Amino acid sequence: MGIPRQYACRFCQTPFMFSAKFRHRSLAGIRWHVDRMRERGLRDVRFITPTALSWGTQTEEPDLAAVEEMLASCKEGIGPNGRVFFGSFPSEIRPEHVSRDALRLVKKYCANNNIIVGAQSGSDRVLGAAKRGHDTEEVRRAVRLGVEEGFRINVDMIFGMPGEGRADVDASLGLARELADLGARIHAHTFMPLPGTPWRDAPPGDVDPETIREVDRLSRRGALYGHWQKQREHAARLAAAAEAYPRPGRSRTLLPMAQPPDAC
Repeated sequence: MGIPRQYACRFCQTPFMFSAKFRHRSLAGIRWHVDRMRERGLRDVRFITPTALSWGTQTEEPDLAAVEEMLASCKEGIGPNGRVFFGSFPSEIRPEHVSRDALRLVKKYCANNNIIVGAQSGSDRVLGAAKRGHDTEEVRRAVRLGVEEGFRINVDMIFGMPGEGRADVDASLGLARELADLGARIHAHTFMPLPGTPWRDAPPGDVDPETIREVDRLSRRGALYGHWQKQREHAARLAAAAEAYPRPGRSRTLLPMAQPPDAC
């Protein structure tokens, strides 16, 4: 299948902490922990991963047979009074990995009736600059399939990405409205430049008044949620700290980027 892309999104710390390689617990290791949970009277099994359906593979394609073996083992291990959650927070699913077979696995073994799908932007240009590895059409397809299979789909979107222009913002808002009309909810975030990422020196994300009004409208109709306003404040504090205490080799003045950088 070739060497996997391993998903090194420019705004995310996880791949750059671990050399952009998947680090999964083994099936035996997962089952050991589930057995210990049951012994202690714990009932809910959850997974921490930015790409849930990548478990059991080192390629870009999900190995659904491996995922099913793992979920079946967890369900057996936690017992009839326990619950397994997979694909919901904090184990989102990449949009291109969403399929009927994958969703039906979740439905067969898991307790969650909602799925988190990472879109991040409604602009294909921004998605390309961020090295997301998917486009907006794959997001639309994932939401349609999820809704058809009876899931509530929550879609992560980030506003204020580096180099984002008015056309990109409008594309994101347009996609958010479209997905909301399909029955999805938007989980809104504001871009924060995180240490160790290729976009660590980017200016903090900001959300202009026009965008805030549209986001508020989506929120009032129950189609959007999230702590994006607090993240705006955190991003500004991060930028102020970075300017006051610049890392070696970095200019003290933080300049906005006209376009996202092409090199990590």
